[in-house]
Amino acid sequence: MLLTPRQELILRKVVEAYAATGAPVGSKALALDGDLDCGPSTIRNELAVLEDGGLLAHPHTSAGRVPTDAGHRYHVDRLLHGPDRLPGRAGAAPKMDLQLVRREIDEAMRVTTETLSQVTNLMAIVSAPPIETATIRHVEVLALQPQVLMVVVITSTGGVTKRVFTFDHPVDPGLVAWAGDELNGRLVGVGLGARSLRTRLSDPTLGTRERAFLDALAPAFVDLASTAEDSLYVDGAGRLLAEHRLQDVGQIEEIMAMLERRVSLLGVLQSALGEPDVLVRIGSENLEHAPALRSLALVAAGYGLPARKLGTVSVIGPVRMDYAVVIGSVREAAFQLSRFIEDIYET
Repeated sequence: MLLTPRQELILRKVVEAYAATGAPVGSKALALDGDLDCGPSTIRNELAVLEDGGLLAHPHTSAGRVPTDAGHRYHVDRLLHGPDRLPGRAGAAPKMDLQLVRREIDEAMRVTTETLSQVTNLMAIVSAPPIETATIRHVEVLALQPQVLMVVVITSTGGVTKRVFTFDHPVDPGLVAWAGDELNGRLVGVGLGARSLRTRLSDPTLGTRERAFLDALAPAFVDLASTAEDSLYVDGAGRLLAEHRLQDVGQIEEIMAMLERRVSLLGVLQSALGEPDVLVRIGSENLEHAPALRSLALVAAGYGLPARKLGTVSVIGPVRMDYAVVIGSVREAAFQLSRFIEDIYET
């Protein structure tokens, strides 16, 4: 539907007023807005046009209107792509001071999720980069007992994994020291998901004893990516359920089940990885991908390296939300996480 500038302004005012109050918006209230240079009768006519176009609805016998999913979609598209596009990264969002210093990526994900939930007062979800995108930074081979060794692997993202190996006979301390130096020389900088990982551990020029010893320790590296699970960080689920935002008990159970089934939720969020900017799905637009979110809105953005997005930052809340603040906050969080990830992966 092609709207006139006045109709676009009236629609925006209705969406913003409804987001703030949750109550239908009437022509008399709109006429008091100094940005509108027309009287109640003209506003009533424009409201009727917007209602006929499916952008507004007239609940019950109330004289006011509320935005439909299509009305919210028109408003969001203007924020993302139109003349009203949010400026810069953050737009109308409050300043997000994430303080992502050089530390383990796990902590960075938690800080981002908590901060985003607090800023938007909604449920925030952040997906961590897949472990196979990390590289090996350092390896330690430690003798716990004469027959028991522990292999410690530190990744480029700050992650630390440990694996204990038990042998039938005491292991030569010289062989343990040699293995530590050899593994660092062969594996530092190699990706955990790289096919060359096992090849680097297999060297026919090594002696029989050394080759057998590296083969015994190989599971500490080659099994790392395959046994890891993608991590999701969730904060603010209580905020989503508060203030009577969800009236349908059945839907609440569906959402809780989706949060427990991390795989299905990851699939929903991965849609944002192919978007150049922010992905917004409103109400019924979620039916195909996530029926549990059919009366909610999803705002998500990918973050990562310049040539590849590695994870998502997202907010889930009621359709009646302040899209300018939420879109700006998600965009800013994704930007800051991308800077953090670039810094971590380069070291």
